[in-house]
Amino acid sequence: MKLLPSLHWPRTLFARLTVILFIGLASAQALSFWLTMTERDQTMTNVMMGYIEREVASSVALLDHLPACERAQWLPRLARRSYEFVLGPGVSGGPVDADLSARVARSIADGIGTNYPLTVNAVPGDRERLQAHLKLSDGTPLTIDMRPMSGAPLSRWLPLVLLQLAVLLGCCWFAVRTATRPLHELAVAADALGPDLKAGRLSESGPSEIARAAHAFNAMQERIAMYVTERMQILAAISHDLQTPITRMRLRVDMMDGEPEGAKLRQDLQEMEALVKEGVTYARTLHGATETPCRIDPNALFDSLVCDYVDAEQAVSLQGRFGMPLMTRPQALRRIVGNLVDNALKFGGAAEIEIALSPDGRQATISVLDRGPGIPAESLEDVFQPFFRLEGSRNRQTGGTGLGFAIARQLALAMDATLELHNRAGGGLEARLTLRNLVAAPAATVA
Repeated sequence: MKLLPSLHWPRTLFARLTVILFIGLASAQALSFWLTMTERDQTMTNVMMGYIEREVASSVALLDHLPACERAQWLPRLARRSYEFVLGPGVSGGPVDADLSARVARSIADGIGTNYPLTVNAVPGDRERLQAHLKLSDGTPLTIDMRPMSGAPLSRWLPLVLLQLAVLLGCCWFAVRTATRPLHELAVAADALGPDLKAGRLSESGPSEIARAAHAFNAMQERIAMYVTERMQILAAISHDLQTPITRMRLRVDMMDGEPEGAKLRQDLQEMEALVKEGVTYARTLHGATETPCRIDPNALFDSLVCDYVDAEQAVSLQGRFGMPLMTRPQALRRIVGNLVDNALKFGGAAEIEIALSPDGRQATISVLDRGPGIPAESLEDVFQPFFRLEGSRNRQTGGTGLGFAIARQLALAMDATLELHNRAGGGLEARLTLRNLVAAPAATVA
């Protein structure tokens, strides 16, 4: 037997709390309404039974005291909405089995049964109906034709009670929104905490619990910014200070012409100098977040970048166009694509740059493709770590410092972009830079 499918809860806390509170309050409202209506029906039934007992007894006594010739004239006056009197034996039928009819029969019997012999039977038909048969003092048969009515008719304004559900829904929405809004603001602030660590501070107003959480987040943000700044300053200072002794060592090595160790030392110094320069660049990549966005012609930027490589006799090609000016950080964008192209040339010998725009023009994908050895799948994310180098063909012997991808990723995060690596079918690597929330700029204002 197949079990019923499980309920799919909404993903957001706001929606979940709203659903739970609304269902709970609506259920409580429905139960309260049912209890009220049940109590109302029981009360009205009890009142009706007492009314029937008194009214029927007095009406029968009146008819019994009237002359036989006047009784027919009084029958319409004594009729009520739920019963009427008939001079005659009435209609025969079966025993009374309905609960309401049985209560009506007992009420009539309690009112007049002691003075007049009484028989009661149900009348066949679609509606609940019964007749009580008796004989007056002169032997005239009298029938009480009853059509019991359960409860009283509903008032016209009663459906307006359903407006309470709308009020409850509004209250639930407001209460849950008030409770979850600070969590949403905290999540937005955490997402906005980029590499520059300069996201806006959260407001520390509101309930004490929310204020404490906001204060803790602001303090955490300040501490992280301080730690990262200190780390970058130390790395930049060490890298900068190393350039002086490296320069002196190169001068001394240049004086060792003809000595076999001179060439090896010169190569080592070149690798050290490249590593120091990359370290300084990595320490300063936060500049990409502080660079002021400006309106540029991206097609001109990429054409210039590719032409520089072609002039240097490098196999770099470009496919695709933007078709519109953009508001972006040109230096950071150029550095990212340049690092990716350099990596593709180093390990693949050639690089292909492909530009693709989304249908709405709000997102662009810049892919740098090569046919090199690629990267093991388990290391596609590790290469973005500073100073991480792969074994095999991607090691220090090829001139890599392990900072190219780290610098590109950090600059991409500063631009609110994403940088991912994918191995290509048939061999090679694809570095995919995705620019989101693109803002077009008028051509006349392009820098």
